[in-house]
Amino acid sequence: MKRAALMLALNLAFGIAVALIGQQVVYAQRATDPRVADLIQTGKVRVGLGVVAPHWAVKDPATGELRGVAVDIARALATRLGVELVMVEYPSPSRVPDGLKVGAWDVGFLAVDPSRAAVVDFAPPHMQVEATYLVPADSSIHNIADADQPGVRIAVARKGVEEIVLSRTIKRAELRGVETISAGFELLRTGNVDVLAAPRPALLQSSARLPGSRVLEDRFHATFGAMAVPKGQVGRLAYISEFIEEANASGVVQRAIERAGVRGVQVAPAGNPSTR
Repeated sequence: MKRAALMLALNLAFGIAVALIGQQVVYAQRATDPRVADLIQTGKVRVGLGVVAPHWAVKDPATGELRGVAVDIARALATRLGVELVMVEYPSPSRVPDGLKVGAWDVGFLAVDPSRAAVVDFAPPHMQVEATYLVPADSSIHNIADADQPGVRIAVARKGVEEIVLSRTIKRAELRGVETISAGFELLRTGNVDVLAAPRPALLQSSARLPGSRVLEDRFHATFGAMAVPKGQVGRLAYISEFIEEANASGVVQRAIERAGVRGVQVAPAGNPSTR
């Protein structure tokens, strides 16, 4: 019996050792990947993200800890690289490109739009997010078309994909650019605009703070969220693209969405919609 127990213990120890060695080999293989050699050498990956809503990132008011879909994916990337994760915060995803001017981040999370192709290259999308309107309780606006009328004031975050899309499609209503979704919500709450345009998850969150308000059922756009790298970094883009395709296929992204508890968000459909 003692001998059997000893053999069992030795086998267990051997198995653990093999697993650890295997893990070290995996990290060694990743560490020698020339596409991300610069990140490995610095020992960290700096990830730019907008702290605005749980499908991107939000901050716990009690602990200050960041959480959200982008945060979980960023952690998975850092684990794959075997380096420290440094999160570089911005008030919205539309402000993430500002960091390119000073080289503030290595990888960023952005909504895909061709207008950004001059400054970043996108990996395949990892999530699809609906964009729609939030209106107050007494609003006569019941669908997207109702809002495009003279005298209707629509608040939308500046430089965001929602503003880009609406600036192309709105013909009669007035667009009012705001710095953040929160700023737009305050204008709606105080009656200084009639509509707030934003991704559905953010609007559902805001609606809970404005009794009687409604998030419209239809949408004016479906945005793809993707990881991006500074323009021209071909090797890093290839590595990040490979990582996100694995994350989509393996359920990492789906679990991140479920963990964040967001509605109006789904894993980007297979086939890698164009990021150009």
